[in-house]
Amino acid sequence: MSQQGERPAAHEDDWWRRLYDETAADAGASGAPDSLDDRFDSASGAVGPAGRGGHDTGGAFPGPRSAPTGGPPPPPPGRPASPGRPVPTARAPWEPPPATGQPRTPAAPPAPPAVAAPPPAEVPPPPTAPPSTAPPSTAPPPTAPPPTAPPLPRRPAAVRAEESRTEHPGPPPAAPAAVPQPAVRIGLPYVGDRPPTYDAEPTALPATVAQELDNVVADTVLDGARYGTYTLRAASVRGDSARFRGEPRRDVLLTVRFGAAEDALVLVAVAAGARATAGAHLAAADVCRWIGGAVGRSHGRLSEDIRAGRRGDLKSGLHRLTDRSYGRLRARAAELGLEPEEYTAGLRCLLLSADPACRTRVFFGVGPGGLFRLRDGAWQDLEPEVPKPTAVTGEAVVGFGSAPPESEPGGDRLTMDLGITTPASPYVESPPPPPAEPFLFRASVARPGDTLLLCSTGLAEPMRAEPAFADELAGRWTPPEPPGLAAFLVDTQLRLKGYADDRTGVGVWEA
Repeated sequence: MSQQGERPAAHEDDWWRRLYDETAADAGASGAPDSLDDRFDSASGAVGPAGRGGHDTGGAFPGPRSAPTGGPPPPPPGRPASPGRPVPTARAPWEPPPATGQPRTPAAPPAPPAVAAPPPAEVPPPPTAPPSTAPPSTAPPPTAPPPTAPPLPRRPAAVRAEESRTEHPGPPPAAPAAVPQPAVRIGLPYVGDRPPTYDAEPTALPATVAQELDNVVADTVLDGARYGTYTLRAASVRGDSARFRGEPRRDVLLTVRFGAAEDALVLVAVAAGARATAGAHLAAADVCRWIGGAVGRSHGRLSEDIRAGRRGDLKSGLHRLTDRSYGRLRARAAELGLEPEEYTAGLRCLLLSADPACRTRVFFGVGPGGLFRLRDGAWQDLEPEVPKPTAVTGEAVVGFGSAPPESEPGGDRLTMDLGITTPASPYVESPPPPPAEPFLFRASVARPGDTLLLCSTGLAEPMRAEPAFADELAGRWTPPEPPGLAAFLVDTQLRLKGYADDRTGVGVWEA
């Protein structure tokens, strides 16, 4: 339909249908402005005030246009006019859009009057300008206002922040503040001016046979516990020389608990087999097993004596249990056809009560080793004093070390003068045989902050002979908190040239 309402020819609207047909393919991008808005602006400029035959609407959507003299235009073909239904007048496609800032969509036509006006006389339309796709050279097209659209729903804050970082990357985020880490225990590789001879890690495994799998000894044993006011750490490690030669660990460690609650009794036994003997580790295992069984059968009475502080009863009772265990060890050596000194081991034990009110720590044993206490940053040697094996003390007895009878005044020398055979000389012509290993016992009361160390010979010797070694361990074990199992194992393996034997240590930290 033309601007004046007459029926246009069918071919006049073909270009418009081809332009807006959804099935028409897009012509693609072009260097010349040829969008829908550009064509709309071109058509508006052609029929507007600067064009030919248009009327000025001021940029606003035109209101109801008054019909020219002669009445409204006739209805389109195929749609007869009805006196009760007025024909609405719609905006022509080339008319300017509504007010600035509104979308370029045709608005609904205004409400028609209640009574339809009589049909006006038909007026011939003025000549219309042919459709053109380019604006006239005399007037440039007006600038189209920016289209508006309803606001979109807001995206989540996390999505908006992520898109903002992606579209507008800012400076890299600052590195987080360093969190203080706990101090790491870094142990010395060795103590002294020269490194040890052997490697620090195991090299060869001990040889064994299928019938002796029960006698296999592990390279390292680690254990620990906490009862009452103390924390227990225990470790036994094969020496560097035994690791290199593929020999079994001669030291044996036993940690057991008998009873429950406050009546519980903790036994820690450390046994070290004799050097240069084939079954040293077997003898150490036997003596640990037998002393453990003896203490377990008497743990009730022993726990009562420790809590009551009966030192005399404890010493005599533990001495008896230790003698029985060594008696069985000698009997075992006889079964194997060995001398007692060829199948023996040193034994050192600690008895600890689980009662928090009891701080009495009992030590007993036989043979070499060490017992130390770390108090106020300094080591104290608590090993009971034992007389040397060659020391002869006490008064002389008749027939052993006394003067011969004939040397006394009035002594009978007849038998000597007559050449009669005399009895054996009472004088000692050779040193006496070494006595049996003495029984060792000591009971002490621990103070808060004390550290008690029970160890085998492999750890006791460097503790007594090398001050730098003892000072290093004192520095590691002085802090109030006891070390963990792994840290205690590292401390026990602190290396020192010239000391490559097995090491077994038991530490007791008092809270």
